Amino acid sequence: MGNLKNKFKSQNLHFLSLAFEKARINLGSTKSNPSVGCVVEKDGAVISSACTSINGRPHAEFNALNKNIDFKNSSVYVTLEPCSHYGMTPPCTNLIIKKKVKRVFYSFTDIDKRSKNKSKNILKKENILIKGSLLKSYGQNFYKSYYLKDRNELPLTDAKIAVSRDYFTKNKKNKHITNHYSRNRSHLIRSMYDCIISTSKSINDDNSMLNCRIDGLENKSPDLAIIDRKLKIKKNLRIFKKIKNRKVLLFTCSNNIKKISYLKKRGLIIFSLSSLKTKDDFKKLLFILKNRGYSRIFVETGLTLLNFLIKNKLLNNIYLFKTKNSLKKLGINYSKTKLIKKINLKNLINVYLYGDKLYKEKLK
Repeated sequence: MGNLKNKFKSQNLHFLSLAFEKARINLGSTKSNPSVGCVVEKDGAVISSACTSINGRPHAEFNALNKNIDFKNSSVYVTLEPCSHYGMTPPCTNLIIKKKVKRVFYSFTDIDKRSKNKSKNILKKENILIKGSLLKSYGQNFYKSYYLKDRNELPLTDAKIAVSRDYFTKNKKNKHITNHYSRNRSHLIRSMYDCIISTSKSINDDNSMLNCRIDGLENKSPDLAIIDRKLKIKKNLRIFKKIKNRKVLLFTCSNNIKKISYLKKRGLIIFSLSSLKTKDDFKKLLFILKNRGYSRIFVETGLTLLNFLIKNKLLNNIYLFKTKNSLKKLGINYSKTKLIKKINLKNLINVYLYGDKLYKEKLK
């Protein structure tokens, strides 16, 4: 009996893990709704799977169950508790009942008061087994941005930095620190956020696009927020050529009316702030982004701003790419790497980058 229980538990965790992989597909692209993954299993095999659609609708359960398949006596594995209220779409619990699903397993309890802990009673009345809080800690981490969305807290804010083995962030003779495989991984990471923060200095120096340049992810480039205190952004940057495909927000303390007018004509959304120096200033900036619907922020910038954000505990996590090579005399830093070096690199992401390594470390 014990072996059967262990086998059943192992199977549940396996299919739920697959559901999380589905949810990851549109992470950062579902606007106010969380990205949910759904896997439907019957007789030990996956018969359907889906994730929340881009922009948040339809939901994952609808996408997985709205098919001409016999779902009777199947099991549904979903990363988030199924919704049970009428909103812009009917509740997913209705479809689960209609399709005669026998069992429902989920990880994270919905924080929406209209659905929180309500699906259990609804489905139990229909003799559907429902069990939650599986892979609970994983689910809590996965839905951190969703959890923070409806609370009076800063949005989830992560950052990325690339360093050589001897902790230089710039190469005097080469534009890139990391190899091609790491740069592609950066594009993939970007696709899981809805807004990138950078500075005019970083963008001016590299003429960077900060978009997703991987086949199939071109339309998942996050919107861009540029910090430009003195309005030094160049006028001939590549980002202006693609601005119709994404929103570009610029935060400045300058009152250069002529340049502000020019940038607005190019399609930028301008925010004038009295100061952009203190922790409170940047908290205000992050709350502006949150109030505009951004819940997953990704910071790609130089050491100066990164050090400031780390020191003031404004980052949740950091992705650190580290190369196997030392730059020595070819290396250069525009700011100190003391805080970066203090980060305990212990959470190596299991992905092969041909010599480079990628870590994701929690900062708060």
